[in-house]
Amino acid sequence: MKIKTIITCLILGIILFVICFDYDKRTYPNEFYNVYLDGIHLGVIKSKTELEKYINAKANHFINVEDVTTTYCEDDRSLEQIIQDEKLQEIIDNSKETKYYQNEDKKNCVDITVEDGEMIENVYTPEGINIEKTLTFSDELNTVEEVYSKIVAVKSFTIKGYQFTIKNDDKINYIYTINKDIFEQATNELIKIYVGAETYQKYLDDSQIKIETVGSLIENVYIDNEITVKEMQIPIDEMIYTDTDTLTQFLLYGNDPVTKTYEVKKNEMISDIAFNNKISNQEFLISNPKYRNENSLITVGTEVLIKETNPQLKVVVEKFVVEDKEADYEVIYQYDDEEYIGYEETIQEGEKGLERVSQKQKIVNGEITFVNPVGKEVLKSKVDEIIVKGDKYVPNIGDVNNWAWPSVSGWVITTNYGWRIHPITGGRDFHQALDIAGMGYNSPIYAANNGTVIIKEYRYDYGNYIVIDHNNGYYTLYAHLNKFMDGINIGTTVMRGQQIGYVGTTGYSTGPHIHLEVWKDCRYCKINPWSIYQ
Repeated sequence: MKIKTIITCLILGIILFVICFDYDKRTYPNEFYNVYLDGIHLGVIKSKTELEKYINAKANHFINVEDVTTTYCEDDRSLEQIIQDEKLQEIIDNSKETKYYQNEDKKNCVDITVEDGEMIENVYTPEGINIEKTLTFSDELNTVEEVYSKIVAVKSFTIKGYQFTIKNDDKINYIYTINKDIFEQATNELIKIYVGAETYQKYLDDSQIKIETVGSLIENVYIDNEITVKEMQIPIDEMIYTDTDTLTQFLLYGNDPVTKTYEVKKNEMISDIAFNNKISNQEFLISNPKYRNENSLITVGTEVLIKETNPQLKVVVEKFVVEDKEADYEVIYQYDDEEYIGYEETIQEGEKGLERVSQKQKIVNGEITFVNPVGKEVLKSKVDEIIVKGDKYVPNIGDVNNWAWPSVSGWVITTNYGWRIHPITGGRDFHQALDIAGMGYNSPIYAANNGTVIIKEYRYDYGNYIVIDHNNGYYTLYAHLNKFMDGINIGTTVMRGQQIGYVGTTGYSTGPHIHLEVWKDCRYCKINPWSIYQ
């Protein structure tokens, strides 16, 4: 009985000990911390301070990070010695990629790729992180490394800066800077590129030379974009501009512009180089500032930079321009039905006139987009040439050696035949025509030669336009007409210099002008219109 009593007491004692020990454990729960990001639970940690210290130590304080690859090859030392001498082992251990290989000279080499960027202080943890104390009887914990990895997988760390929102037609661009001045300075640099630093400064100082006879005056310079700015926390994985030069290059060229070097060939002028590389003359001069204009001499074998611009802002210059322009005389044909076809006699020699033409021009990123004629003073009257031709009917075959200019005097070529940035779409475009402006809205448009009207209609891009078949292998097209001349219809035979319509701005047009195309040997086989006037 005594033994049974002892055994029973022992069992009861053990049970009481276990119960008391478990009671003591559950009386004092663990004090841990729940970590949340935007309300999503990321884990449980033991120490809030430990996580904060880890974040401060691990947070990426670099912005505008890019991969930089450095190559090392053995010389009089082995590759292993170079790595040891240059203390590269730690860099290799922390590199993004390491590539060992033999080069063309059979030497052992290593390419070390690391992430590099600009060091920034005061990097902030993402908004939405919440660390809350919790009491729990569970012993399950996450490491601070695990929680940190979950944070950076969802949200980026941030720095204080500014977001500029730029509306460009139907597109919206965002530019991030560490301060406002960088954007303002870069914008001013972009203006100087398109206007000229000295010219722009004279405009700002109100020290432009007044026009006495001929010349030009800048009346206004502005950025034609809606721009808003706000201070914000910028994610460090965005492109954040920290200096004026880098932002200026972006505003001028955009991201990843088409860039290459080109070796100048024999007999090439700047205009030839630009044309052959699908850029405008102005783009060439911007990327190669040592050449002042398209007529500058350029040496064979010289390497020049070919770089396509993609302006992110619209730099607008409004100018008042006064120029003396030669007024070409007209060649007037008089037909004598008493003489046979082929008879020709000049009864009055032609003389060019001289006119002082005043215009207001709107220039966007270096391209003239609108010309408004203000005045025209005749300094010397032109004398038309009069030629009598024998013909008993109006021929519909044009004379390939004698083409009439399609407009009145005072004209200016706003866009030549060649590559450009389209003033409406903003895309790179090969302009297969001449744009002739400056004569004024509703001024007359003339047929360049005898022929037959084969198209007279409206199209979304040409607007009102006419095509004449000159029945000699050539066609001419006249676009953006305000209206057609009465009596001009499909099948009508027209004479050289006969009015066919009025200057307008229908279709894709930034202002009143004539879009003149010349086709040769087939419809839509477009050639440079200047070729028929040479």
